[in-house]
Amino acid sequence: MFLNKIHHVAIICSNYEVSKAFYVHTLGLVIIKETYREQRDSYKLDLAVGDEYQIELFSFPNSPARPSYPEALGLRHLAFEVDDIDAAVEELRGKGIEVEPIRVDEITDKRYTFFADPDGLPIEFYEK
Repeated sequence: MFLNKIHHVAIICSNYEVSKAFYVHTLGLVIIKETYREQRDSYKLDLAVGDEYQIELFSFPNSPARPSYPEALGLRHLAFEVDDIDAAVEELRGKGIEVEPIRVDEITDKRYTFFADPDGLPIEFYEK
């Protein structure tokens, strides 16, 4: 078996409209398709990340909470590459998003930082 690339990342949110606004308006992801699935009382929002990747944002009624801090077991965080981390952080802070101080990866010497989505999912910006 040979894997080509990551196709998408799926995220389940607690408040669809709040999370949709965050990923579309705050982070600037582009909507590919929005689907309401009546039988599941659930939305599925396909979002483009650049030209190659996608995020699937789901809403399900009564989804259980999951620990979502960087050292919890399971998926650690979602990371996006940015060209200019200072500009990206300034833009987020201008939109009222709390962002951790910028750090330097001791292995790659690249700069990065973390912030959270509306459900507390850790998101990383990693400078190109």
